[in-house]
Amino acid sequence: MLSYENKLVLAPMVRIGTLPMRLLALRYGADIVYTEELIDWKFLRSKRRINNILNTVDYVDQTDGTIVFRTCTEEKDRVVLQLGTCDAERALKVAKLVENDVAAIDINMGCPKEFSIKGGMGVALMGQPDKAWKILNTLVTNLSIPVSCKIRILKTPEETLELVNKLVSSGIKAIGIHGRTKEERPQHAVHTDVIRYVAERVSIPVIANGGSKEIEKHSDIYKFKELTGCNSVMLARAAEWNCSIFRKEGLLPMDTVIKEYLKLAVDYDNSPSNTKYNVQNILRELQETPRGRQFLECQTLEQICEIWDLGQYCQEKQSQYQKMGIQGRWQVTPEDLEPPHKKQKVIDDLDGVQQMKVCFIRGNFDDLNLPKARLHAWAGKNGHDLPVYDTKQVTKLFRTIITFNGKKYTSSFWEKNKKFAEQGAALVCLFYLGLVTEDELLQLGSIIK
Repeated sequence: MLSYENKLVLAPMVRIGTLPMRLLALRYGADIVYTEELIDWKFLRSKRRINNILNTVDYVDQTDGTIVFRTCTEEKDRVVLQLGTCDAERALKVAKLVENDVAAIDINMGCPKEFSIKGGMGVALMGQPDKAWKILNTLVTNLSIPVSCKIRILKTPEETLELVNKLVSSGIKAIGIHGRTKEERPQHAVHTDVIRYVAERVSIPVIANGGSKEIEKHSDIYKFKELTGCNSVMLARAAEWNCSIFRKEGLLPMDTVIKEYLKLAVDYDNSPSNTKYNVQNILRELQETPRGRQFLECQTLEQICEIWDLGQYCQEKQSQYQKMGIQGRWQVTPEDLEPPHKKQKVIDDLDGVQQMKVCFIRGNFDDLNLPKARLHAWAGKNGHDLPVYDTKQVTKLFRTIITFNGKKYTSSFWEKNKKFAEQGAALVCLFYLGLVTEDELLQLGSIIK
């Protein structure tokens, strides 16, 4: 069972704490890694699927096929899923879903963002200690894995300790404390004295958080531990900027960290947008350099990798995955919805329609070669009327039928929005017109086997 004593921890960070960054932190020396905060209702509309190509466990949103949570064996005993919730029953449903795939569950009670507060989550729970206790105790009572929570300090050490004692009585195994109040931001000094006051008076491990402003190298972590009186430290921004902060041997050059991160992003088919966001947070002000501006123009994973001499690695890996049948995202059909949704008349009028199972992956196209633009340009050049698009919607799934030159074309892949559905149908039309080959579609990752 996971121990919280004397640990270095990667903090939960929105869009940062995805699988590639978590694995990088572990390989650099972190003992425990937290996921980004995942909201209970979003998790509850997902299904657990085994990804035999990536050797991962994927929790797939059943409204659009996107990945809510992806994990693997390497982190299983050290990954903590942080949950955003305000309801004990929903929290337990999610926790039971993932109980065998993670090392522990953490309840977010420290996020000061408006979204969390309006939803009764994050710091809003600190103002409702009875509800917070009930959520934690419900999990503790019904799970086989440890439960923890993360909070911010209150106005006084005494108030903070009173709240912590209440939460500890629920049976949690550890508590993370960010040393700022809900009104304070990173530019404000962290209150190490308040964390120490609490840590000296409670019986479970306290994980100190909020010291990134003062932590520039590995040895600074230990200074922060001494100041807070805690033997475990959680790092957010310091790790976001250079994940090798966890290395006892010292920091690695920024380019080395980026390259090692990118390899993991490629290996685990991380989305280009999330990968780009993480690299941006490593580059910071260097985004304004010529190389940084070149990076900001990138739209695909391969384009990003090219800047750090990993273009060929990315191309070969993606080609390998595509031949094995990997999808840009999991397919969800109306029958997969919860509850299952009948297609009604959507399929009734497909007689005579040319079909392929083709998905549109936006990151694999630049603005100049979008399928619709190519199709319209060809139509205009050859004196044809522009195609007509008829899009069907079932909840949040979309499928388009194109009518062009008296013939109809569609993709049997349900897309997550109307624009993607139109682009997917345009790809099918381009294929049947002989304007794009099957090999090209395979290279784009568009053909679904």
